[in-house]
Amino acid sequence: MIVGIDLGTTNSLVAVWREGAPELVRNALGDTLTPSVVGLDDEGQILVGKTARERLHTHPTRTAALFKRYMGSAQEVRLGERTFRPEELSALVLKSLKADVERQYGEPVTEAVISVPAYFSDAQRKATRIAGELAGLKVEKLINEPTAAALAYGLHQKDSETSFLIFDLGGGTFDVSILELYDGVMEVRASAGDNFLGGEDFDLMLMERFVALQSQQSGFPTLEQVRQPLRREAERVRKALAQESNSEFVLRYNEQEWRQTFTQAQLAELFAPLLERLRGPIERALRDARIRVADLDEVLLVGGTTRMPLVRKLAAGLFGRFPSISLNPDEVVAQGAAVQAALKSRDAALEEVVLTDVCPYTLGIETSITFGQQSESGHYLPIIERNSVVPVSRVRSVQTLHDNQSKVLFRIFQGESRLVKDNIKLGELEIDVPPRKAGEVSIDVRFTYDNNGILETDVTIPLTGANHRLVIENNPGVLSPDEIQERLKALEKLKIHPRDQQVNTHMVARLERLYQELLGDERETAGYLATQFQQILETQDERKISEVRKQIAEQLDRLERGTW
Repeated sequence: MIVGIDLGTTNSLVAVWREGAPELVRNALGDTLTPSVVGLDDEGQILVGKTARERLHTHPTRTAALFKRYMGSAQEVRLGERTFRPEELSALVLKSLKADVERQYGEPVTEAVISVPAYFSDAQRKATRIAGELAGLKVEKLINEPTAAALAYGLHQKDSETSFLIFDLGGGTFDVSILELYDGVMEVRASAGDNFLGGEDFDLMLMERFVALQSQQSGFPTLEQVRQPLRREAERVRKALAQESNSEFVLRYNEQEWRQTFTQAQLAELFAPLLERLRGPIERALRDARIRVADLDEVLLVGGTTRMPLVRKLAAGLFGRFPSISLNPDEVVAQGAAVQAALKSRDAALEEVVLTDVCPYTLGIETSITFGQQSESGHYLPIIERNSVVPVSRVRSVQTLHDNQSKVLFRIFQGESRLVKDNIKLGELEIDVPPRKAGEVSIDVRFTYDNNGILETDVTIPLTGANHRLVIENNPGVLSPDEIQERLKALEKLKIHPRDQQVNTHMVARLERLYQELLGDERETAGYLATQFQQILETQDERKISEVRKQIAEQLDRLERGTW
């Protein structure tokens, strides 16, 4: 079975193609959204999703979140006694989603189409493939999140030529892509974005404002002591202000509490710098695609953060129209990934559509520039420009710099900056050249970039016919094949918390969190409910446990709403 997966910064989803339509799969708690959070329980077993998220505050050294932002890097996160790379944590989320599908449909899942931000670099894409491999999934196809959204909206089935812009603002990343449909081909014209701009950044800014306003008050804790409850409360207030004119931000700690009311107008002023950052990628994508806003047939909003009225107002103002929001912005990418999975398996219910993609970053080499008698190294010579349709092959010619030069070192980079020190180094290739006067030996450098994100460099010396080749498959920070096998063995030894116990484990974690957060009578109530639930668990009577769990959940909902 092939599934479609939206591996998100804050939440992940999985969908399958069933009876001519994408179908979202529910997890053990009955939700379609599985928080992208991984933790260890008290016995050292792996927890994934909502239960792990509940323990972010109570067990911060044994829980990890937001690791998607570090995909493609060598950064590691310590949980308990061992460290995990972002690929491994992502693999544990993917394993959980895979198990949900297999339990619901009774079929083994062997392959997945996984979505990635359009602006993900080569290293990030390769790390995502590795995460799939570590989870026991074959990942032949990655699909850009905006392209997946377009498929979910059914735009690939339109008969006429159509151009549309996808505005994708999720929990951790922002993408904007311009796509064009013609004759059964869906072509990405341009992509731009910001890998560090999403709902989490809006919450962080709101959290920091609250701390700045309250930190001088007596007994106010350090940020490290209350980071997780602050983040959760910031998210709640931000979402509440999408529906209400004002909302109260409340922090409880050590039998004290601090309150601050925020209004929609204050939010607009606070978030102005982040909203301004959304403009740059949009303008860049339009410029690269050589298209005017007036020529766009549709604008689609994707990602949970686009629910914010401020974001929708910005989009409407930029595009001079109300964008399309008919599908759930949290679910649309997973649905589109399932459509791509169906296309890959050649489902008869779908007409064949060709998807073309672009190289999201410029690829080039380091060169030197001569000023009179002096030369300055460290300059960037682009060979494949960003947003070139892939597969693509381009060639540039360079000349030797010094008299009797016998070697030339080609350093290969990815990025948009004028100087290579501000770009990302991908690799290097040193070649021998015949000694001649400076500039007499010409060298052709050809870059070929394929659909799998592999860059091949061919260097030819026309004077001698000599040819040198370098294939860049692994980027700095990406695991090698041997390292993948080593990590795979380590992951296989980990014990996963039993799926059938997750509902009860989540309730215990939620009760523990609320007991730490609440004060006074409310805290006493949470403690009483925790004791009651622990006692009913010891009976091992599933019918009684289910009944009491439902009753306690209703009481906790009232406690969290402040309507106790």
